[in-house]
Amino acid sequence: MTRTLLTAPYIVAYQEGGHRLLRDGCVVVEDDRVVHVGTSYDGLVDVERRLPDRIITPGFIDTHAHLHSSPIDKSVQEDHGPRQFWLTGLIEILPAEDAGLTSAGMRSCVDYSLIELARSGTTTVMHLGDEAEYVADELDRVGLRGYVAPSYRSGRWFTPDGKRVDYEWDVAAGQEGLARAVDFVRTQGSREAGRVQGFLGPAQVDTSAAELLRDSKQAARELGVPVSLHAAQGVWEFNEMTRRHGRTPIEWLADLDFLGPDTLLGHAIFITGNSWVNFAGDDLGLLAQSGTSVSYNAWCFARRGILMESFPAYVEAGVNMCIGTDTAPQSMLESLRWTAISGKITSRRADTSTARRVFDAATLNAARLLGRDDLGRISPGAKADLLFWRTDSFGMAPLRDPIRNIVYYAQPSDLADVWVDGNPVVEDGTVLGTDLEAAARGVQAAGERVWAHWHEGDWAGRTLEELAPTTFPDFVESP
Repeated sequence: MTRTLLTAPYIVAYQEGGHRLLRDGCVVVEDDRVVHVGTSYDGLVDVERRLPDRIITPGFIDTHAHLHSSPIDKSVQEDHGPRQFWLTGLIEILPAEDAGLTSAGMRSCVDYSLIELARSGTTTVMHLGDEAEYVADELDRVGLRGYVAPSYRSGRWFTPDGKRVDYEWDVAAGQEGLARAVDFVRTQGSREAGRVQGFLGPAQVDTSAAELLRDSKQAARELGVPVSLHAAQGVWEFNEMTRRHGRTPIEWLADLDFLGPDTLLGHAIFITGNSWVNFAGDDLGLLAQSGTSVSYNAWCFARRGILMESFPAYVEAGVNMCIGTDTAPQSMLESLRWTAISGKITSRRADTSTARRVFDAATLNAARLLGRDDLGRISPGAKADLLFWRTDSFGMAPLRDPIRNIVYYAQPSDLADVWVDGNPVVEDGTVLGTDLEAAARGVQAAGERVWAHWHEGDWAGRTLEELAPTTFPDFVESP
C-alpha cells in the first residue's frame, strides 16, 4: 500500500451532502481510494506532494457518449438542418455516415475520443453503440473508468424521399441484440481492475418494441446495472409516439414501467410544455416522481438551434439531471459550459442555470444514477478519480471562484493531470499510453472514407458536398 499526501490551495471536497471549497487543505490517497480530506494530516505517509499552483476536483462523469462515431460529425452536421425533420440531422445524416464507417474507422474514432475525453476531465464515461468490446479493452488499457453498452433495437427509421420518416421492423433482431448485450454485461464482471463495467442500452424509444423495453428493464434489474434509452430527442419522434399510442414518449415509458432510479434517458428535450410540440401533460412530474435520470447533451442540439426548455426547470422539478457529450467534441468542458449558458437563455435568468448546478450534474448526480457513492466526490472512501487544474494558466487567471472558472472559461490546456483509481492517466496535458498524432490521422482517414461513400447511404444518392457544401467555394485560378 502507498499513502500519498496532496496539498493544494483549493480542493473541491465533499461534506454534508454536497461539494465544499476547502482552502489550503490536503487530500490523502491510499492506493485507489481517498482516506482523508481536511486542513491538515498528522498520519504517516509514503509520498508527499505539495501543489501550490493546483486546484483538485473530482473527475467528471460523462453519461452519454458514442465513442465509435462522434468525431466523424465534424464539419458535416453543424450548418445542415432540414426543416422537414425539425432541424435534426439524424434522419438524413446518420444513415449516410454509417455507409462508409468501417470497423477500423470506428476504432480510430474510439482512440481519438478517449484522448479528447481524458484531456477535458472525464474520468468515467458511459458509451452506447458499436465496437463495445474494443471500447471496453481500450478503456482498460488507457486507465479510464467506463460503462459500456452495445446498442440494439427492434427496428430502424429512414426516409425514402426526404419528406417523411418510415420504419422498418425486425423484432426478433432486437431480442437477439438484448441477449448479446446481457452476455456482454456479464463478461465485464471478470475484468480484474473493475474499472470497466457493462450496462444495457436499447437504442431509441421509437425503434424499440414494448416487449424489448420491458425485457431490457427486467434484465437490468437482475444484472444490477443501469439501462439507458434515447427518448424525446426529436419532434418527429414525439409526433410518431403520440400517433402510435396517444401518449408522449415519457408517458408511454411510464406505462411500461420503464422509468425509475436505474433508468437514464438520453436528451428528453421534447416533453409536454415544450414550445416545439405544444402538448399538454406533466412529463417532468413523471420523470421526477419515478427518480429517472436525464442526460442533457447541450452542444449537439444547440448547434441546430434546439435547446432544452429548460435545464433549471428540470432541476427545480426534482429530475436527476446529468450531462453527456454525445457527439463531437467529446469534451465535458464544452458540455458544462453549453448547459449553463443555454439554461440561462431559455430561462431568461442568470441565476438559475449556475456553475454549481452543472458541476453537480457532471459529478454527484451522475454518481447517483450509477449507484456509486464512491464517485463524483472527494471524501474518505471515494475512488481517487481526481483532476488537477492549473491556478496560474492563462485561461484560469484571474482566479477567485475555481468552479466558475472551470465551467465558464477553462480549456483542456488548463487541466494539468488526471488520476483514475489513484493512477495517472494524464500528465502535464498528455494522455499516457496514447499517440495523439496517430489518433488524428486515424479519424482523418475514417472521415475521408465516410465522405467518399456518402452517396451510398443518402436517400437521394447525393454526395456530401451536394448535401452540406463546404463553407466557401474553391478558389479558381484566373486564366
